[in-house]
Amino acid sequence: MKKTVGFAVTGSHCTFPRLKTALEELCGEFEVIPILSREAAADSRFMGGADLMRMLESVTGRAPVTTVGEAEPIGPKKLLDLLIICPCTGNTAAKIALGITDGPVTMAFKAHVRNSRPVLLSVSTNDGLGANAQNIGRLMNTKNVFFVPFGQDDPENKPCSVTADLKKLVPAAKMALESKQLQPVITSL
Repeated sequence: MKKTVGFAVTGSHCTFPRLKTALEELCGEFEVIPILSREAAADSRFMGGADLMRMLESVTGRAPVTTVGEAEPIGPKKLLDLLIICPCTGNTAAKIALGITDGPVTMAFKAHVRNSRPVLLSVSTNDGLGANAQNIGRLMNTKNVFFVPFGQDDPENKPCSVTADLKKLVPAAKMALESKQLQPVITSL
């Protein structure tokens, strides 16, 4: 029987065009429940919110969870074996590092970790080596929180920007289910 994975998408809109391939790979290994933040559901220059919702539903076969009320049962009903936040923005990393629960993705995180179950973060943020470095560091030191290996995506033009290597999403998910971190965490892209 396949493990069930929550795939929570937050508002790193520039990452959306790369999500489909990673999500298809993930669906080959796991049952996937999509979860969508309000920001991710909004239109951007990279992809329309309705297009993202259609893509998530067509690949997973499920309508995305889009409200706090829909996300809350994840914990009490133990609906997920693993929660993946992909992409995990700096804003989302800061909120979950500080225990802020104000939307479907942060609620999914809170509900899931209360059962000591693993979470995999696929960071994508322009300030991962700047203002958000402290939040990423705090989460790296949090029990049951693991990372898709990440690196600087444009050191010349955006020296504080980091993004996860989506080719390592499935291997990192398998390791997180074993409570292990895929190494090395900091990688070349």
